[in-house]
Amino acid sequence: NAGDIGPDHIVGEIGDLLLGRAPRRGSDREITLFKSLGLAIEDLAAACHVVERARREGVGTGFGLGGRRIP
Repeated sequence: NAGDIGPDHIVGEIGDLLLGRAPRRGSDREITLFKSLGLAIEDLAAACHVVERARREGVGTGFGLGGRRIP
């Protein structure tokens, strides 16, 4: 609402980023922002991507939420 982020800041959609069609961050100082539109499938796809990459890179901390355990 403050106008800090405008249309010129948008470089792609989440699917484009995950498929490598949108540019990734150029440095650790840049921020990737995902604005969910209420579509649960987008939230799940983004979460799965982040978890898979964290596992590949050996970073992050795992924790259980209950329910079925996913290896």
